[in-house]
Amino acid sequence: MQEFTDRRDAATPDEIWVLEHDPVFTLGMNADAAHLRDPGDIPVVKVDRGGQVTYHGPGQLVVYPLVDLRRAGLGVRDLVTALERSVIAMAARFGISAATRPGAPGVYVDGAKLASVGIRVRRGASYHGVSVNVDMDLAPFGRINPCGYEGLAMTQIAALGGPRGVGAVAGVLIPELRRSLETHAHEQTQDPEPAAGGARPLA
Repeated sequence: MQEFTDRRDAATPDEIWVLEHDPVFTLGMNADAAHLRDPGDIPVVKVDRGGQVTYHGPGQLVVYPLVDLRRAGLGVRDLVTALERSVIAMAARFGISAATRPGAPGVYVDGAKLASVGIRVRRGASYHGVSVNVDMDLAPFGRINPCGYEGLAMTQIAALGGPRGVGAVAGVLIPELRRSLETHAHEQTQDPEPAAGGARPLA
């Protein structure tokens, strides 16, 4: 992501990367290590996104939108909102009622966190993105204070009646994300402030 962002120019097409990670805890740039309670044998990696500590592992859908925000006419808040709304729309397609929570980035179902958002903007372009729990072992979240919140419950698509396959969820989420990004295009944020997940505004 860093290399792609550093090498891209005004003509570089945007990309959306869809993947799963091997088990790993990641700490944002300004994360408090105290939230990493008992990592055990799971690797801990410091990354250059915003936000605190989270867990990635098999059965979790990770989506990285690599977007030239300036060219798209998107502000940082537009991108975060597009990510959250696309997850909410995807969940609705599976009969799951999800929502955002004021002051707490991500997407929630009945108070439990379904998706986490953490982005970075460099040279006017975004990387990192959103992770959606699909059908994974949620136990490692118990070794941390997820996203800096002690005792935060986590949930996942499969447990809420949705599909178990990451590919099936991605097949619905990615079109929703494309639509959401297009909806927000050319709606510049007039007074950008650090967005959800600790992302910095465009220079």
